[in-house]
Amino acid sequence: MQFVCIGDEETAQGFRLAGITVMVVSTAEEASTAMEDSLARPDCGMVIITQTAASLIRPKVEEIRLERDHPLIVEIPGPDGPLPGRRSLREFVAEAVGVTVG
Repeated sequence: MQFVCIGDEETAQGFRLAGITVMVVSTAEEASTAMEDSLARPDCGMVIITQTAASLIRPKVEEIRLERDHPLIVEIPGPDGPLPGRRSLREFVAEAVGVTVG
């Protein structure tokens, strides 16, 4: 299974270095197209999307989470940190692993 990252250019650069397919978006139309392209890939097992990009297409993200068993959609903070009311990446890791890092 392959990973796909959808987000801003800064976030994309890091994921590109890790060998992950990236789609840079800045509008709701671009984010929607990127998500549809990801869903059309039979090898896509996980979509990593920045919170900012996900907020542009929130209804679509929630629909996919509720109606499909794959790909897994993981929202991460962008370079500006988590959106207000959202957990940070460090909090996600601490919750998932049960260990506080740094």
